[in-house]
Amino acid sequence: MATKKELFLKLAKPNKNGVSRWVNVNEFNGEYKELQLGNGGSWCRKSSSLAKEYNVEFDKSITNGNSIDRIRLNGYNTNKSFNHNIRQDIKDYYKNQNCVMLGINGTSENTKIEIDHKDGRKDDHRVSNLKTQKLEDFQPLSKAANDVKRQICKRCKETNKRWNAKNLKGNPFEFYYGDENYTEEVGCVGCYQYDPVEYRKTVVIKVGEMAAKEAVDAVFKKLYPEETDELHRK
Repeated sequence: MATKKELFLKLAKPNKNGVSRWVNVNEFNGEYKELQLGNGGSWCRKSSSLAKEYNVEFDKSITNGNSIDRIRLNGYNTNKSFNHNIRQDIKDYYKNQNCVMLGINGTSENTKIEIDHKDGRKDDHRVSNLKTQKLEDFQPLSKAANDVKRQICKRCKETNKRWNAKNLKGNPFEFYYGDENYTEEVGCVGCYQYDPVEYRKTVVIKVGEMAAKEAVDAVFKKLYPEETDELHRK
């Protein structure tokens, strides 16, 4: 069975440059009745697969009101748009895991698991491509946590200031890599929201290194107090 996109292409017959004739909505009958715009024309919206491939134009000037009278294709869409779809094997891998923020996986609206794009800016077209997506590009979040993260990422995009992990009481470091300034080189890496699991692992290492250094310094000072005093005088 043909998709609505395929049906419209068959009816509109775009040329090699992706340009078609104007197709009147009155032509959406018989074989093409599935194209009728009773539901707002979901098959030709900006988010549709048709609009991702072609520049879709609408004419509402023929009849009164705001209804679409005819549609045409005016060349190929050269603007790359981010594909939010996630490959099925990645969904299957994460769907039964707990939220990495809240540690839950429930059945209520706010506790059910959503597969989150770690990079909240969603501008990496490797991640947009189903063939090149990797498990580490995503993480399981409850809907509640994902909703909050979405707003935090939106704010970061507006200000280029990354979220400070010390906003959560008990977190000892602001970032596990980089600082508050968003840069193209670092991107989202180092932000707690990007990868709270990696943040926690890095904290363990950093605290361990700090503790080890303090212990070595304390032992050295006890064993060689005169050398420690000399170092302090320099």
